[in-house]
Amino acid sequence: MSAIESRPAAAGSPAAAGAAGRAEAAGPRGRRRGRLNRARLSEWAWGYVMIAPLFVGLALFYLWPIVQSAYFSFTEWGAFGGQEWVGFKNYSNFLSDPQLPRATWNTVKYALIILAGIPLSIVFAALLNQVHGKYASLYRILYFLPVVSMPAAVAMVWRWLYNGDYGLINYLLSLVGIHGPHWVSDARYTVWALGVVGIWSSLGYNMIIFAAGLKNIPRQYYEASALDGAGRVRQFFSITLPLLSPSIFFVSVLSVIAGLQMFDLVLMMLGKANPALADSKTIAYLFYEDAFLTNNQGLAAAIAVVLTLVLLALTAIQFRLQKRWVHYG
Repeated sequence: MSAIESRPAAAGSPAAAGAAGRAEAAGPRGRRRGRLNRARLSEWAWGYVMIAPLFVGLALFYLWPIVQSAYFSFTEWGAFGGQEWVGFKNYSNFLSDPQLPRATWNTVKYALIILAGIPLSIVFAALLNQVHGKYASLYRILYFLPVVSMPAAVAMVWRWLYNGDYGLINYLLSLVGIHGPHWVSDARYTVWALGVVGIWSSLGYNMIIFAAGLKNIPRQYYEASALDGAGRVRQFFSITLPLLSPSIFFVSVLSVIAGLQMFDLVLMMLGKANPALADSKTIAYLFYEDAFLTNNQGLAAAIAVVLTLVLLALTAIQFRLQKRWVHYG
């Protein structure tokens, strides 16, 4: 280093004044940046403290049971407790169960019936959007009542409606000369009958989703299309359906998940002594039998894991396909 480079700047020189100015400016700016960083860290810390109860509840009541079920699916339980590692034996027993093909077909059929109810929900939501005034809220409440009704109460009412001897449905059919079947004790009709109840139960919830989607469609689109000569049918297929597709996608995902988990209606509407039960079981009902009737916890856990993986795969496929038919904006 040369003498010129090593010599300090004179006190009154321009270089010294510039360095002092930079130090003065950097001091408050550095302290301000430090305070901002500490404030930001404090905000993050308090944010995590506030959401910690949610994460703890999620981990304890959702994530941990999933991990437990996955582990139990590789074990065999004794009559008085205790587990023994058996590997993939439970999965092999489940896949070779003679009831599985019929239960799978019943589950798929029920899910397809629930999906077929989506167009009906769209039509009712469109009609409900045309109702204004003091009766609009009343109609919404009436359609939404099945969603908040207890499944046991729903099953009791529909068992009476479906009764083959004195049910209301068969009585109305007899007025036009039709002899109605035993809807819930004949295996040819049970899944279809349960599917109708599933559509009725989910109609109100789906209508709320579709009604909200319909209200978000700008009225200018309909007015502009009307000036071009488009009728109601053309407007429905060219404007309403494309702009309602995000809501349709959301409802279809929920409907598939609910359809593949169908259990409560089979249990409460058919009953264990029903002759049609053997041909009307679903995969979720097989889980119930192994978990609570035969106490085969390992096999029940394997069924739950398989059903969860199937649901995840179908949901992923739906999200993949939605890019082709769902229009945002």
